[in-house]
Amino acid sequence: MPLNTQEDLIGHLSELRKRLIVVAMSFLVAMCGGLYASPHILRYIKSGSTAEAVEWNVFSFTDGLFIYLRCAFLFAILFVLPVLLYQLWAFVRPGLTSREAKGTLAYVPVSFLLFLTGISFSYFLIFPMMMQFMMEMNHNIGAVETYGIDRYFSFMFSIVFPLGVAFEMPLVMLFLTRLGLLNPERLASTRKYAYVGLAIVGACISPPDFVSHLSVTVPLLVLFEISAFLSRRFAKRMSATPSPT
Repeated sequence: MPLNTQEDLIGHLSELRKRLIVVAMSFLVAMCGGLYASPHILRYIKSGSTAEAVEWNVFSFTDGLFIYLRCAFLFAILFVLPVLLYQLWAFVRPGLTSREAKGTLAYVPVSFLLFLTGISFSYFLIFPMMMQFMMEMNHNIGAVETYGIDRYFSFMFSIVFPLGVAFEMPLVMLFLTRLGLLNPERLASTRKYAYVGLAIVGACISPPDFVSHLSVTVPLLVLFEISAFLSRRFAKRMSATPSPT
């Protein structure tokens, strides 16, 4: 029996290694695609309404290179995410029932779409509002605006991608509900703590003005309530479904 257990462990590790190799190869392919697409992506960002009034400057010979590579890396991360999620699902698939496998497989495209929605929401709505506020503050104090391309993209990425990750909240809460780690009673008891935590997250992402803070915090709170509603509905459906014998 111990030999069988050890052999099973070795088999699982070998299977996991194969899955990770697939993810790594997919990342390399996506990185190559990102290197090709980066100039087009950067030109698209530069032509946007937010960036057209900003003169991009470089203060180091490596600024352009690092932005180029960072854009390619983020492009690769975005498109390798579905591959990673699918490989994780395929790895745990043997331990799931047919019904569980079908239900969890739907998480893969939904997770990708939620991430894209969060990125789009933050880039087209939240980021322009914050840029406008920052530029107005600079004008009010009579500052001469000279923006470095590195600082511009660091500021943009620090807003866009955290909100993209935050949009995964409904999926995470549904997954925790499926595992039995989250239920309506626990949600009700932790709601006030969740509100405080999300308000802190919104304050960390947004500039220190009331409007920008609300523009980030309110969507996070609405997202939490949507996630809590879906979690309660899913928990009721699970309790109403007879467990298989």
